[in-house]
Amino acid sequence: MMSVKEINPKETSRSSAFELWMKAPNPMVTFFKTYDVMPLIAASKNRDMKFNMLLDFCIGKAAASIKEFYLLPVGNKLMQYDKIAVNTIVANKEDEVSSCDIAYIDDLEQFNANYLKYTKEVHDTCSDHDLSDEYMVIGTSAIVNVELDGAVGMNSGIFNNPFIIWGKYRIENSKALLTISFQFHHTQMDGAHAGRFLKNLQEEIERMR
Repeated sequence: MMSVKEINPKETSRSSAFELWMKAPNPMVTFFKTYDVMPLIAASKNRDMKFNMLLDFCIGKAAASIKEFYLLPVGNKLMQYDKIAVNTIVANKEDEVSSCDIAYIDDLEQFNANYLKYTKEVHDTCSDHDLSDEYMVIGTSAIVNVELDGAVGMNSGIFNNPFIIWGKYRIENSKALLTISFQFHHTQMDGAHAGRFLKNLQEEIERMR
C-alpha cells in the first residue's frame, strides 16, 4: 500500500498558500536558530551514540506531530505522505559524499540501529539509500569542521523538501551553542508552523538530558 498520494490543494488548509507560492520565483523561506546542544553531547557520551544521529532523531520527533510536514509540493502537485524520514549526508569510502534516508520511528534504540546500518551500507557501497518515493524526507547537512553563523540552501525548483544545515558547535561557559538553518517551501507551511517545529526541536533536545 503506497504511503503517498496526490491531493487536491483546495481541500486542504494549504489552498491559499498553494495558489500564492507554487509559481513564486523564490518560494523557499529560511529561519535561523541557535540551540544549546549540551544535552546531546552528554547523551552521546553516556549512551555511546553519535551526536548527529541524536540530532536527526530529535528533528524527526519534532516534525512528527506537525501535520504540515506530511505535505509536500512536488512538481505542480501537492502530495500527502503518512511517513517521515530524515536524510543525512555520509562521507563514503571514496572520500566523496552520498545520501542516506533514515525512516523516523519513535524508538531511539531502533532508530540508532537503523542509522548505523544504513550509513555504513552507504559508506561501503558509495550508493545512496533513498526512501523519497515513500516518505516525506527532511534533508540535513552537517558541516562539522567549521562553525557557521548561518547557511541558506538553494531554490532548485526540483527538490522542495525542508532542509536543515548546521556546522560545528561552539563552547561558551557551560553551553554548547549550535546554530541551525531551517529552509522550507512556503506552500508546505507558514512561519508559525516552522516556529512550532523549532520550538519542538528545542524541547526534544532538552529531553535528552
